Amino acid sequence: MHGVFLASAVTSIFAVLLICVFLFAGGIPAMLKIGVVDFLTGTRWKPGSDMYGILPMILGSIYVTAGAVVVGVPTGVLTAVYMARFCPPKAYRLLKPAVELLAGIPSVVYGFFGLMVIVPALRTAFGGSGTSLLAASLVLGIMILPTVIGVGEAALRAVPESYYEGSLALGASKERSIFFVVLPAARSGILAGIVLGIGRAIGETMAVIMVAGNQPVIPSSLFKGLRTLTANIVLEMGYAADLHREALISTAVVLFVFILCINLAFSLLKRRVIR
Repeated sequence: MHGVFLASAVTSIFAVLLICVFLFAGGIPAMLKIGVVDFLTGTRWKPGSDMYGILPMILGSIYVTAGAVVVGVPTGVLTAVYMARFCPPKAYRLLKPAVELLAGIPSVVYGFFGLMVIVPALRTAFGGSGTSLLAASLVLGIMILPTVIGVGEAALRAVPESYYEGSLALGASKERSIFFVVLPAARSGILAGIVLGIGRAIGETMAVIMVAGNQPVIPSSLFKGLRTLTANIVLEMGYAADLHREALISTAVVLFVFILCINLAFSLLKRRVIR
């Protein structure tokens, strides 16, 4: 069994290394052909004219992810606190399966919901087409809720009950004990849930394609369309060839580096929190 477990671990590491080799071997040469600075800071994406600037897609991914965090993280954390400390047993039996059901809904269903409900609502309220940065942020904010809620609730329940009881014994109220003692004690686990949610948001494709407008430009407001890195790859990989295809692989390299930076930042932050 020791050999079986070792082989499983080695297989996982090998798979990650294989992905890295494929991406960097296919993407770095294209970056060098285009020019690393031109590729990363260029504002025009016109494959027919050999113009491959992905800055609009980089900013689009950052904006959408930031919007999803603003929408989903406060709601998710507060919901986790409610489920772990305030929710009555009868309500919990209904709320917990609902959260788990949200986690199992395919992303295309979220995108269809956004296209049929959120986009028309934004179009009616603010004008324009409705497909925009705000629509994508709202959809992704809903999508990351199950991750933030699930991990956050588990972290809160893992805090020793003596912390809460000790705070009550010192005269603190229930709410003060939860928000100033239990919640800070669970911050490491809650941060993990937030990072997982960010990873899902920045890597989401189908739902974003359906509601974001898919315009390779830097959005000037919440109500303008945009294109993310993942959407750029999916929309054009089917017909891309030669340098165009290599540029899309380079886009995947940038996205991969983004995910690595997020995980590295979380690891460093987690070490500081634990200390």
